[in-house]
Amino acid sequence: MDANTIRNLIEQGLPGARAAVQGDDGVHFEATVVSEAFRGKLPLARHRMVYATLGELMGGAIHALALRTLTPEEERV
Repeated sequence: MDANTIRNLIEQGLPGARAAVQGDDGVHFEATVVSEAFRGKLPLARHRMVYATLGELMGGAIHALALRTLTPEEERV
């Protein structure tokens, strides 16, 4: 697994989202995801939305994914 693949999956699964993903060992990753779809949602709900875009890869090919989830307004602060 690589960071670019994860970024593409997240951005395809959350239309309009922008994701920046990092990870050097192929199983542990960090991602910042900015999406209008996060508006009004608590962090846990936002994380679940991102995990849903990755499906069965979570806990398998992706062992760990640290997330920072923001709305466009939160990103500007």
